[in-house]
Amino acid sequence: MTNEPQATSSCCSTSAPAPAAAAGGRKNLLDAGASDDMTTCPVMVGRPVSKKAAEASGLYRDYEGTRYYFCCPGCGPAFDSDPARHAATMA
Repeated sequence: MTNEPQATSSCCSTSAPAPAAAAGGRKNLLDAGASDDMTTCPVMVGRPVSKKAAEASGLYRDYEGTRYYFCCPGCGPAFDSDPARHAATMA
């Protein structure tokens, strides 16, 4: 057995950490002069997402004329199950 941290299979399998506690010494991109490229995930509310990275990975959906970007592959199917509810979190 090693002392290395175990990676989770999907960020959606854990609850969203509080921004200050989650940073672990890393910059919070939403607080550090983020560009127009940054948004948040509508499924894991508050989780920062780079629009460019999400698009490159196919982690987005278009719903009622708006594009929604996801933080991980598990969020797309979750959004699809109830897009109106998840879109409302971004309003």
